[in-house]
Amino acid sequence: MKEVFDKVSIRCSRVTTNAYSTSFSLGIFCLAQELRDPIYSVYGFVRFADEIVDTFHDYNKTDLLQNFRADTWKAIREKISLNPILNSFQATVNRFHIEDALIEQFLKSMEMDLYKTEYTSETLKEYILGSAEVVGLMCLRVFTNGDHAHYETLKPYAMRLGSAFQKINFLRDLRADFVGMGRTYFPGLDLQHFNDACKKKIEESIAEDFNQGYIGIKQLPRSARFGVYMAYVYYLALFKKIRNTPSENVLQSRIRIRNRHKARLLAYSFVKHQLNML
Repeated sequence: MKEVFDKVSIRCSRVTTNAYSTSFSLGIFCLAQELRDPIYSVYGFVRFADEIVDTFHDYNKTDLLQNFRADTWKAIREKISLNPILNSFQATVNRFHIEDALIEQFLKSMEMDLYKTEYTSETLKEYILGSAEVVGLMCLRVFTNGDHAHYETLKPYAMRLGSAFQKINFLRDLRADFVGMGRTYFPGLDLQHFNDACKKKIEESIAEDFNQGYIGIKQLPRSARFGVYMAYVYYLALFKKIRNTPSENVLQSRIRIRNRHKARLLAYSFVKHQLNML
């Protein structure tokens, strides 16, 4: 009766998503029902790996990540894991034929967080590829559901959207990343001299990624379009708020979107989706 265990496993992925991210939970809720559980499973996998490198400071992170990597490949190969997060993830990987290379690139970026504290342009590009862009591609495999031609068409846009989301996270969490973990993701950035000019340069890069990502959203299957657009609208609102915040304030506190504002974004996005105005 593995079916019961599989149901328990995906429930764990849902609980994980809801506990860690209200914004992504909202985006997933806006997907067609048949797409939600596979995307929950991807988020649960990504979240657990990220927790290892970002949170478990009192434990041997290297060992934990190595074990998680080994357990991931074992689960995919054997199509089962007693770790419910990995059990639900392997089911999605095997069902939608998510490439090993995407998973390995993601795990490689998580490993980079164990030892890298400063990034060059090249290493940042590699890190974002693994930590965000390939996650977007995993989701795109689910959204296109075996339509390889459509996947290849949308692939560059999905990567740019993932890049935009990640860079916004970096900008929002500048102080927390530096003070809490000694990380500075943007090349050559000295937080002691962070000013509006530095901030504007980063924002220009994000805006370019956003514009490309939106082109892809409009070409997604309708079953996925509203959910991805909802995530886009949320991050765009966060980006606008950061843009309107002076650089010194960005370093002082983490900028957030309030829940009532999220509700307005949801209503606005739903109307545009229903009227085919995306």
